[in-house]
Amino acid sequence: MPMVDTNEAELLGRRMAYIDALRGLHRKERLVGFLMILVGAAMVLPARFAAGWPGMAIWVGYGVITLGWVLFIYVIFRRAQWRRANPFNPNV
Repeated sequence: MPMVDTNEAELLGRRMAYIDALRGLHRKERLVGFLMILVGAAMVLPARFAAGWPGMAIWVGYGVITLGWVLFIYVIFRRAQWRRANPFNPNV
């Protein structure tokens, strides 16, 4: 059975903790953006294909979808900014 270097295992643990912290950043904002995209799509589809829905619902739906994507893009930039300010340092 091969011996696992404890330093290597510790480094792997630190790297996994760093990645978990990065993935956890702005989780609520990502969820809100995703839900906004779903709600916008749920407004556009019936308004486009079902009779009786107001035409304004299409534009409101597109606006909600756009805001959801803007929120996603904001989160991407904020996470990249955090990663640049906090690079992985195995000695910390």
